[in-house]
Amino acid sequence: MSAVVVLLAGLVVFIAVGNRPDSPSPTVAAPTSTAASGGNAAGAATSSVDGEKILALASHPILQNPDDGLQNFACELPEWRSDQASAEAFFTAADQCLNQAWGEFLERYHLPFTPPTLHFPTGTHFTTACGTIAVSVATAAYYCDDNLYVPFRGLQTDQYGDNPGVYLALFAHEYGHHVQEVAGIMDAVWQQIYAVGQNSPAGLELSRRKELQAQCFSGMFLGAVVDRGGSVTRDMYAKAWRDQDTRGDNTSGSSDHGTNAHYAQWWRTGAQFNRIAKCNTFAAPAAEVR
Repeated sequence: MSAVVVLLAGLVVFIAVGNRPDSPSPTVAAPTSTAASGGNAAGAATSSVDGEKILALASHPILQNPDDGLQNFACELPEWRSDQASAEAFFTAADQCLNQAWGEFLERYHLPFTPPTLHFPTGTHFTTACGTIAVSVATAAYYCDDNLYVPFRGLQTDQYGDNPGVYLALFAHEYGHHVQEVAGIMDAVWQQIYAVGQNSPAGLELSRRKELQAQCFSGMFLGAVVDRGGSVTRDMYAKAWRDQDTRGDNTSGSSDHGTNAHYAQWWRTGAQFNRIAKCNTFAAPAAEVR
């Protein structure tokens, strides 16, 4: 697919104040958006022809502007309760916040944004275009082709309890795959994975780059909405921050998502800075995506 890259009129500039990634009490990135006055600004967002994905990885236009990130806003969520109906209400509201955050961002690049379709499977298995998925600790949420699945049984509420920040970060990670899908990054990475072999060392590294970028996108979202007058509190954010250490290949025994240390590192980079160029895992050294 061919693409035409153009400059958008005007540049959205974000100013961030962040904490060290290893801070036990994180101070969230708090970018404030201001619009440049008049004309085409150097480094402004680039885009494809309206409505077309751009199949690219490290060179993707959305990953180039070092000053671009998500707008801050108040995300309103219902109170978390650990039951099926309450979880569905929580994630439906979270989806609306994510649509607002990422829809506005992607539309600046003239990308074909549409919200994902939500599903809340209740059984031990559910069927997707990517195959039949067994509900387990590895499938607390699942994304496939514009569809986002959240099986309540996979959330491990008996372990995590009433900690909505943990569930919000997990959901925002899967939504990050939708961002990749809309942008064209998902198609581009799977083309390369199929070319080298899904279980080859190169294929597994590409998978880790994909997953760690979704982690960074998740962190960006929580960093954009915490302490903005909505429902995402500092306590929710801090618990999500700490929870990232428990997730990754060291926990799952796989080799396709990244070590727990890198899983946490990339999420915290997104949360700390809210700068999408810092989420360019496809340009990162191999040592940072193990």
